[in-house]
Amino acid sequence: MSGSVSPLAPKTFAEMPALRGVRMATAAAGIKYKNRTDVLMMLFDRPASVAGVFTRSKCPSAPVDHCRQNLPGGVARAVVVNSGNANAFTGKKGREATKLTAEAAARAVGCSEAEVFLASTGVIGEPLDATKFAGVLDKLAASATEDLWFEAAKAIMTTDTYPKVATRSADIGGISVVLNGIAKGAGMIAPDMATMLSFVVTDADIAPAALQALLSAGVGPTFNSVTVDSDTSTSDTLMLFATGAAADDGQVRVEDAADARLDAFRIALNDLLRDLALQVVRDGEGARKMVEVTVEGAENDSAAKRIALSIANSPLVKTAVAGEDANWGRVVMAVGKAGEMAERDRLAIWFGDIRVAVEGERDPAYSEAAASAVMQGETIPIRVDIGIGSGRATVYTCDLTKEYVEINGDYRS
Repeated sequence: MSGSVSPLAPKTFAEMPALRGVRMATAAAGIKYKNRTDVLMMLFDRPASVAGVFTRSKCPSAPVDHCRQNLPGGVARAVVVNSGNANAFTGKKGREATKLTAEAAARAVGCSEAEVFLASTGVIGEPLDATKFAGVLDKLAASATEDLWFEAAKAIMTTDTYPKVATRSADIGGISVVLNGIAKGAGMIAPDMATMLSFVVTDADIAPAALQALLSAGVGPTFNSVTVDSDTSTSDTLMLFATGAAADDGQVRVEDAADARLDAFRIALNDLLRDLALQVVRDGEGARKMVEVTVEGAENDSAAKRIALSIANSPLVKTAVAGEDANWGRVVMAVGKAGEMAERDRLAIWFGDIRVAVEGERDPAYSEAAASAVMQGETIPIRVDIGIGSGRATVYTCDLTKEYVEINGDYRS
C-alpha cells in the first residue's frame, strides 16, 4: 500500500451490514508486509451456492487452478485469501502450498477440500510458505464474525490505497435480500476477467447454475470494461456466493437465471459489480484522474469495445490526460490502430461536451481554453463517434503518471 490515499478515493465508505450465513476473520501472518493483515477467511455456516469467473491468462496461479477444479461442485463452505504473494508461476511448490492451505481450511471448518476456495495476490514467482498461515486457520475459524466486511477488504489489499466495499439490497418474490462485496486491485488491471480479486456474498437462496449465469453476464459491462494498464493478472478471481439464509424468511429457491423473480436482484448485482469495478479504476496505481471512454457509431458493439480499449490502454492517451493536454490526435491514433472498421473522414471526437474534431479534422469552433478546462477535471469523458454503424461501448481507465512507474519500478524491493 502506498503512503498516500488516491485523490479519487470515495469521500465516504459504504456502511456494510452483517450478512446472514457468512462469517469472516483476518490475521497478520507476515507474508510480505509487517504488521498488516494479509489473510482473510470466510466461512459459510451452511453450504453456500458458488459461482466464479477467472483470469483468461495462460499462466494462471495455483489458486485459480484450484478454484476452477472445485467450481463444478457448486458448493462452498470456506474461502481463504492471502495478499503479499500471488502463488503464481510457482510450479510444484505452488500446488503443494495450495493443497496444504485447502487441507488446513477443510480441517478448521469441518468440510471437504472440494468446498474450499482459495485466492492469492501479490508478487509472482515467489514460492508461498503456506505454513505461515495454514497454522492460523483454526484460530480464524473459531473467531470469525459476521460484522467484518471492512477489515476483510483491508486484508486483501496490495498496492491499493483504500479498501473497496459495496452493498446493495433487492427483492426476490417479496422477500428482501442483501448483497455485500469487496474487491482489491490497483495495477495489472485489464479486462480479461476478473482484473483483480473480488468476493460478493448474498443471503439470497439461488442455485449455483443460476448464480453462475448472473455473474457471467454481469462482468461484461463492469469488471470486463475497466483497465488500468492493459496487463491481465495471473490471479484474477471474481466469486459470488449465495448463503441461502433468506429461505428462513420464506424466499423460495430460484433455479433459473431467467426467472422473472430475479429481475431486481440482477439489477442490484450489476450495480454492485460496477461500483466495485470503478473503485478499482479510481485506485489505479498513481492515478489522479478517471477517464470514461465511450465509442459509438462503430460496426457493432464488440468493435466499439475494442476501439474503446485501444484508446483507454494507450500510454500516449493516458499520459496526455495526466498532463491535462486535450491532445485529440492521440485518440485518432488509438482509433486507427485498433484494427476495427473506421473511416478517417467520418470521425468525431469530444472531450467532455467540447467537440474537438469532426469529419476527420479539427472542429472549426474548437477552443483550446474550453478543452483544457475539461482536462482539469477529476473525471475526463472522451467520446468518439466512428460514424459507420450503431455499435456502442463504454470502458473506464485512469491516467498514467510518474507515480505508476515509481510504484512498479520498486514493487519487489
